[in-house]
This record gives sequence, C-alpha cells and structure tokens, in this order.
Amino acid sequence: MKLYYAPHACSLAPHIVLRELDLPFALIRVDNRTKQTASGADFLAINPKGYVAALQVDNGEVLTEGPAILQYLAGLRPEANLAPAHGTFERVRLQEWLNFVSTEIHGGLGWLFNAQFPEEVKVLIKEKLYKRFAVVCQTLERQDYLLAGGFSIADAYLFTVLRWAPLFAIDLDEWPALVRFQARLDERPAVKAALAAESL
Repeated sequence: MKLYYAPHACSLAPHIVLRELDLPFALIRVDNRTKQTASGADFLAINPKGYVAALQVDNGEVLTEGPAILQYLAGLRPEANLAPAHGTFERVRLQEWLNFVSTEIHGGLGWLFNAQFPEEVKVLIKEKLYKRFAVVCQTLERQDYLLAGGFSIADAYLFTVLRWAPLFAIDLDEWPALVRFQARLDERPAVKAALAAESL
C-alpha cells in the first residue's frame, strides 16, 4: 500500500493507524501547493480531489476521505479491535464519532486555514468549535477514549485534527479532558513513530 501524506495534514490519522496495525506501506509525501509528490509525479492524477490523505491499495485502487480510509484499514486487521465489528451498535457509534470529528472538528478547524476570512468570521467559527469541544469532553471526562471499548480509529482522527488548535491560538488547556486525551495518545508507540516519520 501507498499512503500519500503531507505534514500537518489529516493524513496523519491513517498513518498512525497503519503503524498501529503494523501493516506494510510506503509513505509518499505530497506538496499541497504544487500538487506534486516528492518524486515529481502529478498528485491530481492519483487523487483528482487534490488533497491528502489518499491510500493506494495493492490492486491499484485509490481510496480517499479519511473516515473511509480509516475504516478500510481497521478491516484489514479486525483482531486489533480498532473498530467494532460491522453490524454491531458499537460500529454505528464509531461512525457517529467519525462523522462528528469530520464535520464539526476537522471542518471547523479547516476553515481557519482560509486566510481570506476576516477575523470576525474566524471568531464565530471558534465559538462554534468551542461548543463542539465541550461535547467531546462530555465523553472524555468519563472514559479515556471516544468509544468505551478503548482506543479506536476515531481517536487517531480526533488526535490529528486537535493538533491544529495551537496554529490558531486555541489553548486546549481550557478543556482539560482534551489535554489529557492528547497526552495519552502522544505516548502510543505508533503515534510517536508516525510523528517521527513525518518529522513533526
């Protein structure tokens, strides 16, 4: 498999999961500005959407969209329990969290990267984000991870996008449960290895 990634991007989440599962893969860096890979290949020919993550599987197919990639990877090693089994209510809870992180946390923080937004718009985005942080904290104050069963692909995703908060002067110390969550994941060997490989 090949994981197309960019430093400080959401591609860190599948990178972490690949290492958690100890799956063989090649890590291919993409320049988000030029849309070229490190070897000079046209990334738009690989993923016409133009953004990472993209995962090329062994049959040549390319998967995009973080939550889809994460669930695909978890399914390759179900014994690792990074996702509850299909057909269970717990699996639906996982999908619920993946959607929430994608639309409310990733989406909200993602808007803040837009330099064209005036500061007053960014203030409104942050206010909405803070309400979403509070929702996540309701769960993380009573358990270590988003799912009661333990670490899952949803945690890798949340960890990844929360790392963007300092870029926008968002101090997570206001949400101690999020700080503890980030520190907990920072200690996982797969997280350390992924961060080191991306030189983060």
